Parts: sequence; C-alpha cells; structure tokens
Amino acid sequence: MRIAILEDDPNQLSHLVRTLEQLLTIGETNVTCITFSNGSTLQQALRRESFDLLVLDWNVPGLAGVELLQWLRKWQTDKVPVLMLSSRASEHDVVQALNLGADDYIVKPFRPLELRARVQRLMARRVPLAPSDGERFGRWEFERVSQSVLIHPAPGDDAAPQRHALTDREFKLALTLFQHMGDTVSRAHLLESAGYSNEELPSRTLDSHIYRLRSKLGLEAESGLSLRTVYGRGYRLEATQHAPQADS
Repeated sequence: MRIAILEDDPNQLSHLVRTLEQLLTIGETNVTCITFSNGSTLQQALRRESFDLLVLDWNVPGLAGVELLQWLRKWQTDKVPVLMLSSRASEHDVVQALNLGADDYIVKPFRPLELRARVQRLMARRVPLAPSDGERFGRWEFERVSQSVLIHPAPGDDAAPQRHALTDREFKLALTLFQHMGDTVSRAHLLESAGYSNEELPSRTLDSHIYRLRSKLGLEAESGLSLRTVYGRGYRLEATQHAPQADS
C-alpha cells in the first residue's frame, strides 16, 4: 500500500506515519508512506506518481489541502481515495471537503484504531472488480500459494481454465495492476510493489516485466483487458470493448 501524506507539522507527521505503518502492515500488505509538507510539491508529484491513498491536512504551505483536492478531482482521472485529516472541525469545513471529493474526514487528534478502520474501508472500495475472496478479477484468478494466475474461459466457452505460473515479482506486479484497474500506476509504484528498493530502479527492468505479463496473461484488447503504456507516467490496465459479458 502506497500512501502520500500532506502534513507540515513534523511531530504530527511522524506520529501519523508510525501509526499507519504499524497498524496497516499485516501479512502480505506492506505500507510505504511518502511524505510532503507543501501542497504544491505534492501536486507536482501527482502529475507523475500514483498512490493507493492520499491523507491531506487542510492548512499547509504552497497549496491548501482542499485546493489540492479540488484540482485532483477536476483534472486527474484516477480516482485515488482521499482522507482529509485536519484540526478544522466545523460542520461547514467537513461538508466543503466532502463536496469537493474527499472520501472521508477525520478531525485531529485522530484515534489510531478509528484511523485504521477508516483507511481499510476506503481501500476495500479501491478494488471494484474483486469479489469477496479478493483474489479474482473477472476471468483472471490470482492464487498466492502457487504464485500463478488462472484464466477462466469466457461465459459459454467449455474450454478448461488456463494456468500461468509467474515469478514472485511478476505476480506482485500483476496483482497491483489488477487492483488498480482503470487507473494509471506509476513506474515507481510498480517497482516498489515488486520489491525493488529505491536504490535499484533499473530503467528497463519494469518494461521487461510488463512485456512478459502481456504475453503470459494475454493482456491485449481481444482478451477483454488491455495493458498499455501511459507516456511519462507508467502503465494502465483497462477493460476494452471486446470484454466478454458475464451471465446475469
């Protein structure tokens, strides 16, 4: 989980990062917090980077949290969840933030367990195609134990499902792309999800992984899902008009 935090108070920022990383790092879920103290700096980052969640303070230098929120919802197509975390507690302020597109609002000081519950609720809504088991997206089913993807036949097709074994990093990359279906996922986001550190971001490694995933998982338009390059940002996995329709 990749979280961008906008907060200019060093003490509150440290407490927030520590809380999110401790409470949300569970099992296969690892949390990376990228921090910003200036709204304009985060705005620049959002033009090229992608995140699973934004946590925004209201009163910060450069560009206020609600101004950044307004820009985000007007000009960015990716619907990243936004949690406003602010000391402004009036009903008017809360309503304004929600009307501008915030998904939730917490008044400082936050309560750690409540924060975790609200973040988990937002992240559960982030994966629109996954059913209750959280591992299947349409015809593509992810199996963590075997690190493979089972591609089920289209409705009405009696063919047997096809199993495709992936490497550990390919599996993590593919799952990240499917969990962000329809959104652009930045190169840095994908490389982090695959387990590469900031010190080892080889320029062609990701492209090689993506090429193999397209081939192994059939992520071309005729299959119903297309994995395409978004110049200057990263990659986007999206449904195409050729997507087979499920039985009602």
